[in-house]
Amino acid sequence: MAQDKSWTAKEIRQQFLDFFQNKGHEVVPSAPMVIKGDPTLMFTNAGMNQFKEAFLGNRQPSSSRITDTQKCLRVSGKHNDLEEVGHDTYHHTMFEMLGNWSFGDYFKTEAIAWAWELLTEVYGLDQERLYVTVFEGDASENLERDDDAANAWKAYVPQERILNGNKKDNFWEMGATGPCGPCSEIHMDLRSNEERAKVEGASLVNQDHPQVVEIWNLVFMEFNRQADGALKALPAKHVDTGMGFERLCMALQGKQSNYDTDVFQPLITRLSELSGITYGTAEKSDIALRVIADHVRAVAFAIADGQLPSNNGAGYVIRRILRRAIRYGFSYLNLKEAFIHKLIPILSQQMAEFFPEIRDQKELVEKVILEEEQSFLRTLEQGLNRLDQIRQESQSKTVDGARVFELYDTFGFPPDLTALILKEEGMSFDIASYESEMQKQKDRARSATKVDTGDWVVIEEDDREEFIGYDHLEAKVRITRYRKVKAKNKESFQIVLNLTPFYPEGGGQVGDHGKLISENEEISIYDTKKEHGLIIHFCDKLPENPQAEFKARVDSKRQKSTSLNHTATHLLHQALREVLGTHVEQKGSLVNPDYLRFDFSHFSKVEDEQLAEIERLVNQRIRANFPLEEYRSIPMDEAKEMGAIALFGEKYGDLVRAIKFGDSVELCGGIHVQASGEIGLFTLMSEGAVAAGIRRIEACTGDAALQYLNEKASLLSSLQQELKNPKDPLAGLLKLKEENAQLKKQVEAFQQAQAAQERKAWAQAIESIDGVDRLILETSLDAKSIKDALFQLKADKPQLAAVIASKNDGKANIAVALGDAILASKDWKAGNLVKELAAEIGGGGGGQAGFAMAGGSKPEGIEQALAKAKTLLQ
Repeated sequence: MAQDKSWTAKEIRQQFLDFFQNKGHEVVPSAPMVIKGDPTLMFTNAGMNQFKEAFLGNRQPSSSRITDTQKCLRVSGKHNDLEEVGHDTYHHTMFEMLGNWSFGDYFKTEAIAWAWELLTEVYGLDQERLYVTVFEGDASENLERDDDAANAWKAYVPQERILNGNKKDNFWEMGATGPCGPCSEIHMDLRSNEERAKVEGASLVNQDHPQVVEIWNLVFMEFNRQADGALKALPAKHVDTGMGFERLCMALQGKQSNYDTDVFQPLITRLSELSGITYGTAEKSDIALRVIADHVRAVAFAIADGQLPSNNGAGYVIRRILRRAIRYGFSYLNLKEAFIHKLIPILSQQMAEFFPEIRDQKELVEKVILEEEQSFLRTLEQGLNRLDQIRQESQSKTVDGARVFELYDTFGFPPDLTALILKEEGMSFDIASYESEMQKQKDRARSATKVDTGDWVVIEEDDREEFIGYDHLEAKVRITRYRKVKAKNKESFQIVLNLTPFYPEGGGQVGDHGKLISENEEISIYDTKKEHGLIIHFCDKLPENPQAEFKARVDSKRQKSTSLNHTATHLLHQALREVLGTHVEQKGSLVNPDYLRFDFSHFSKVEDEQLAEIERLVNQRIRANFPLEEYRSIPMDEAKEMGAIALFGEKYGDLVRAIKFGDSVELCGGIHVQASGEIGLFTLMSEGAVAAGIRRIEACTGDAALQYLNEKASLLSSLQQELKNPKDPLAGLLKLKEENAQLKKQVEAFQQAQAAQERKAWAQAIESIDGVDRLILETSLDAKSIKDALFQLKADKPQLAAVIASKNDGKANIAVALGDAILASKDWKAGNLVKELAAEIGGGGGGQAGFAMAGGSKPEGIEQALAKAKTLLQ
């Protein structure tokens, strides 16, 4: 398999782009990996995602021929490779997809010819090792064999290496709905000559053989899959090819694994240095090294594209990937401290030439990952303590799977780590009951988020569907298409107009509300969003006559309030950069009629003096009454020359819109005031951390800001009256706090003295029976004092078996303590005992073998509980 040239990963990537550029293709940058404006996808999972609008005919691409390398992520939904990652040689979470595209231009013949030319003549791959597949047809879909593709391949490939493929392998669909079509895959046999002589490579194609792998898929987009499953012809035929960059590197570099190439080896080498474990020495550590090297790429690029780890949606997926990597290092590489953030400099050095965002966001990525690592390592520690408790409380060697699921759901403690730890103790857990609980949670989540979207009913084909909201708040319109949507058993409708003054949600700004008015009725529009290039209007009911002419009218008062807050975010961004430094970058925003929220990169708390200065600068620019300077549809280079700020994670076209107020210049598609003075007043409400290196400011403007300040003034007035200190309420409050602290000390001293007296009484009340120092009584001490006293008694009396009950605020508490000698000589566990006693007080509890506590709502059951304790401790 040796090539005439020794290819590096960078050379392979560049050669692909150069080849197709020479074939008349425009080279475009990768779209962000995190998708916005597409409700069907969280992440870019294929190279075609950013061109979906063009395939559907909703937008004209910048060129009829395009080439790129696209960052992709496959970890959820139909295309889910997560569990295979690291265990085999070629699956990944984040990967690069090299692609060339034709939008109504060339089709199968050219796509096949150029693919063969690049692979065999430019890259120099051995033709004898290449196999191709074509779609064999599918009777259930009324689809015939793709003879056009098969005939095109015959010019280059012998008949025996042109294989038929079924619908699963050779009919490409990006999801349940959307563009699709037959495809031709190119597979390569990477086995040794000896292995190839034993078994014909054709028999191993699409059989998940680790050395007979698909490297390129040529998709011929002809159809659009409807919600009812039907296939509808697309307006034009397109080509969508995707070649796995990592697999191509494996083939060209003569390796048996993607992880042996220079795409991953620098990361694996650094991990080996950190862990002291050499790659290739043991299967489990090798898997861990591969998993981490893969996962750090996915997490780092997601953060660079603007997606922070979180507890829901796309953020949860990123957190899950990161925690999976941490857990593999913790379990198999003995890396007990944060380590993944140390890989980012290597990744940045490798990838920055083609993906500059990883270099520009390097410091932020490192800090976010470090904080997530430290947080999860603490969670692992808590989970280990909880697992130890579960293990001790288990009545058998098989732990209830529901307890293991609870551990995962509460602490994020991975079940495979639970299984590993239990195995070391000669135990296991009930997998069936664990999976049952997991399925219940999935069903709950699915039912909560399930949305059934019907197919579009097209009234008229209209390619205008343009937004006129910058200049108009109402217009005469027609409905061009509509569809029915059902979610949570509620039916609603989505409609598209031939033109619209309604602003669709985007750039942090919420979508417009308003009405559609005809001669006979009014339809309320309660939201507006953009999907695949279409502006969609949400309403509870469909007009009686969808073909009538309507007046579309925006809720101008609501939009006006929103525009005040949107312009204020631009002024705020400028002020933050002036006061804190030019490292500040917007990381998200929410602009609605009531307030604004602005997330930005900064690595420390913003001090009160800085906040005051930021607020002063914004209000100063409001009073300056800077007029709006709007630049529509200008080239990106021109906008950059103006100093316009672009946002990371946003995909911009060749033509952009720039908004200028004074010295503030930003790329923005939102609605703004005509002059900054219309904002009236700007007031900060809060500032705090969102994640490592990300801060959040909330503020309000106009009448809302005035109301906020009036409420603050009213609160201050009430506080002054309560403190009877109208001149200096702060001094009065500090004096009150000092007095309260002194009283607390007195109470604590009294409780300690009382506890000391109680301990003496308890020592005298102990009954020594058959080698057990039994102590069973009720006390008036609080829970903390009881616990402290019992631990002191345990230290003095290892034969102690104590049950102490108390009442507090109408509730009952029971504590059980067992000394070390009792634990060694008897089959008693405090956690089990306290559960039995808790039943008498109408409650529950738990703890470890030596100490446990329970609470209940029936203090009248204390007497019976203590009587039961005497029986249990015989």
